[in-house]
Amino acid sequence: MEQHDVERIARAALKDLGLFQPDLKVAPLDGQPGTWRIDIRGNVNGPGTLKIRCGAGSSPQWVREQIVTQYNDG
Repeated sequence: MEQHDVERIARAALKDLGLFQPDLKVAPLDGQPGTWRIDIRGNVNGPGTLKIRCGAGSSPQWVREQIVTQYNDG
């Protein structure tokens, strides 16, 4: 999965959670293939950082589920 895919899915998932224009920074974690860090700047209602795992065969639904679960548990 590419960075722009992760960012697109994150934006859509966070919009469903009530963040309509989140200021995101999405980056792969060095030394951890298939692991992405999502920084949500200016977020006062949930965690500021999410860490998800996804690879070439991961579905958008799997990525979304990780984001929603971490955000709600945050």
